[in-house]
Amino acid sequence: MKISLQAHYNQIKRILIWILVLNWAVAGTKILYGLLTHCASMTADGFHSLADGASNIVGLIGISLASQPRDADHPYGHKKYETFFSLCIAGLLVIVCLNLIEEGIRRLYHPVIPQIDAISFIVMVVTLSVNLLVMKYEYKKGKILQSDILVSDSMHTRADILTSLSVIVTLVMIKLGYPILDPIVTIIIALFIARAAFHIVQQSSRVLCDTAVIIDVKRIVDIVLSIEGVKTCHKIRTRGRPDDIYIDLHVQVNPGMHIDKAHKISYMIEETIKKNIPGVTDVVVHMEPA
Repeated sequence: MKISLQAHYNQIKRILIWILVLNWAVAGTKILYGLLTHCASMTADGFHSLADGASNIVGLIGISLASQPRDADHPYGHKKYETFFSLCIAGLLVIVCLNLIEEGIRRLYHPVIPQIDAISFIVMVVTLSVNLLVMKYEYKKGKILQSDILVSDSMHTRADILTSLSVIVTLVMIKLGYPILDPIVTIIIALFIARAAFHIVQQSSRVLCDTAVIIDVKRIVDIVLSIEGVKTCHKIRTRGRPDDIYIDLHVQVNPGMHIDKAHKISYMIEETIKKNIPGVTDVVVHMEPA
């Protein structure tokens, strides 16, 4: 049974809310125990998890705005709000990154020996297990619901898992007598966060600056030329998000063709492209005499 578009978005919202709760529970646990034991790398990993929660909030805001129908002020819809709000999380990540680098450098010049015990390892292993479950669940639901937000967010959580693994290794090395690794790993985690911020800005700017979404335009040409009555196809432009692609192109037909038939060809081109290329929302066809 096919569900409505609003019901589809509501499912995604519920998943994001549950994941937000889990992410912030994980973040709070790591930050709190990291501060209590003076373990900078664990605290840094906690802030990394906190950023995951912030991305969930951005996703919720983006979904709420993007799910609104087109109106007079937004004839192309609201989906770019999701992309716009993703820049907010990039800004938060940069702030967290700078603070962690500052803390790491300060610890290098003024070392603090962390208090590592069995609970430290338990905290990291339990939170790591939660992240693994979250990542698998979110990725699975993202594929089922065909949600780019859920799939991409699950990839973000995967990066958090790798960071947590590095913290566990650091805890082992500190226990073996190498506390200097704590601030070093803190700085490394900060760089990972900076990389995530750069990736978000890079992807968002591509959408907001109307970078071509479909690079291989030959795919579009082959589809258009398969339509009877079309002689050539050129001046192809694409823009938008991967799940909201806008295409405009020029086609040449017989100059003596009746306008009714030309209109039917134009409609057929639009429907065939939408059927064969996922994510296409609109196709504008400019008819020209051959």
